[in-house]
Amino acid sequence: MTISITTSRKRQELEYLWFTPDRAASVQVSTFDVTSPASGKGCESPLPLAGEGARERERVAAPLVFLHEGLGSIALWRNFPQSLCERLMRRGVAYSRYGYGASTPRPHDEPLLPDYLEHEASDTLPAFLDALNIERPWLIGHSDGGTIALLAAARKVAALAGIVVIAPHYFVEDICLAGIEEARHAYETSEFRGKLARYHQDSDSVFYGWHKVWTDPGRRDWNIAAELEQIACPILAIQGREDEYATLEQIEGVKRYAPHTELVVVENCGHFPHLSYGDMVIEHIAAFIEKVET
Repeated sequence: MTISITTSRKRQELEYLWFTPDRAASVQVSTFDVTSPASGKGCESPLPLAGEGARERERVAAPLVFLHEGLGSIALWRNFPQSLCERLMRRGVAYSRYGYGASTPRPHDEPLLPDYLEHEASDTLPAFLDALNIERPWLIGHSDGGTIALLAAARKVAALAGIVVIAPHYFVEDICLAGIEEARHAYETSEFRGKLARYHQDSDSVFYGWHKVWTDPGRRDWNIAAELEQIACPILAIQGREDEYATLEQIEGVKRYAPHTELVVVENCGHFPHLSYGDMVIEHIAAFIEKVET
């Protein structure tokens, strides 16, 4: 499904998909073997069964909004959104950002702008929520999506029940730049390019737009620490200890600037804890949300 939204920069068609506690009612997405190009490690996501009473819980519970990573899309979440919605017995929605997945492609002569995360948080996300009449959701963001969730909460662009950020980044680290360069090498020399092309209308635009923004020398001083101090809603921050794109300072810093943050460090895990250890991560998220809502 697609929905038209208009931001301060342009009108666009965004691909989106609802998930419900009833697996039969949710459209199943493709299962791409997500392998981090920096680590070469594959990821798996077990699927718990739906619980009883899902429809009643779905009716009253805050919905989940899933915000994908820098190279992601709806399909690249794999079955994680469906599994989490089943565990919490509520609805959720994922969308592919402009230029990603089956959303409006970005023209080759249109660069990904350096403030794309800020724009997504302050402009696109609230427009998307308004278009679907979504009120007071939980934002579930991975990597770039986690940063978008942090910025949205800090800027109070919409009333939020809380945010869950998985492998977010609030400043640029050397390990991040090294991981991005390894990803470029993999994209240009391995099957990674072909795999990514299955899930985007223009994978070159997606990949090189992301690569150019993060490796630009002017990006080195990018930092949103001051914005983190403005977050008042509940925060759960999750990261793999062996994240190939970041050190644990990324989530420890979030807690330092927003002390009410709860942290989960996943051992023996890289950049995709929600896929590598899906059942464990789902239980941590469910326990946190249920505690906040009790």
